[in-house]
Amino acid sequence: MRVLITGVTGFVGSHLVDYINTLGGCQVFGTKRRRSPLDNLHSPVELIDCELTDYRSVENAIMESRPDRIFHLAAQSYVPQSWDAPEHTLDNNIQSTLNILEAILHCDPSIRLQVAGSSEEYGIVLPHECPITEEQPLRPLSPYGVSKVACDLLSRQYAKSYDLHVVVTRAFNHTGPRRGEVFATSNFAKQIAEIEAGKCNPYIQVGNLNARRDWTDVRDIVRAYWLALDCCDSGSVYNIASGSAVTIGDMLNQLLLLSTADIKITHDPSRMRPSDVPLLLGDSTAFSALTGWTPSIPFSQTLADLLNYWRSSVLC
Repeated sequence: MRVLITGVTGFVGSHLVDYINTLGGCQVFGTKRRRSPLDNLHSPVELIDCELTDYRSVENAIMESRPDRIFHLAAQSYVPQSWDAPEHTLDNNIQSTLNILEAILHCDPSIRLQVAGSSEEYGIVLPHECPITEEQPLRPLSPYGVSKVACDLLSRQYAKSYDLHVVVTRAFNHTGPRRGEVFATSNFAKQIAEIEAGKCNPYIQVGNLNARRDWTDVRDIVRAYWLALDCCDSGSVYNIASGSAVTIGDMLNQLLLLSTADIKITHDPSRMRPSDVPLLLGDSTAFSALTGWTPSIPFSQTLADLLNYWRSSVLC
């Protein structure tokens, strides 16, 4: 089987490469930009330079790799940046998705496509609406969330209009080794590792600690993405979540308990968002019923692995 992954050099993409290579019988290709760092890649993948916002570049990547499956993971995915650069976020995420759909339609309509949506599409969720099912109204609270709603709807429209095999997944928060340092779990872990290494003062900078999030280990998420194209219905959308919500403050406390350093918490107003989703708690019953998937890695193990990743990184 030939597999193409967009955004292969990123956090989730690199873990998906690792997982697919354990399956055997697959040749893995991945798109990257010329300036993309390759530090996350630890297993075999054939890299293709591709600018996803340029249709011809996408078409060339598909013609070169001739994939049976495409996993579309590439995106501007940092929510705070979407407020600073809303036009870039919308253009990048929507145009990239459109180009992939169009290229599949014109190059090989038999290709199976997984499109990575996001729990950020749900936005404002009232307490009585949790856990969140796929029928929950979409009320995004950020330009990033809006961009993902557009990609979600566009993908399902192409599936229905042109009989393409497209599955949209809405993964809730996920983390683990290699997570970018701008995201809360990784940012806290990096700060702790730097404090332990004596590289900064023993004060950890935080923003809103009250938001509750549903975290899953990235290694469980990529396994779910593979199953989505094995088992799920084309033109449909599926939540992928642990079904358990933890406040950002409790997550931070779990990380601090893994360290022997004496660390104080200080609030940094610049880390606060213009608006924040107070609760994201997912229901992945529909996905699990079709695939048999359940998370296998405890959150405590995920945080330990993440902290150890940053301990190794800050010493390099």
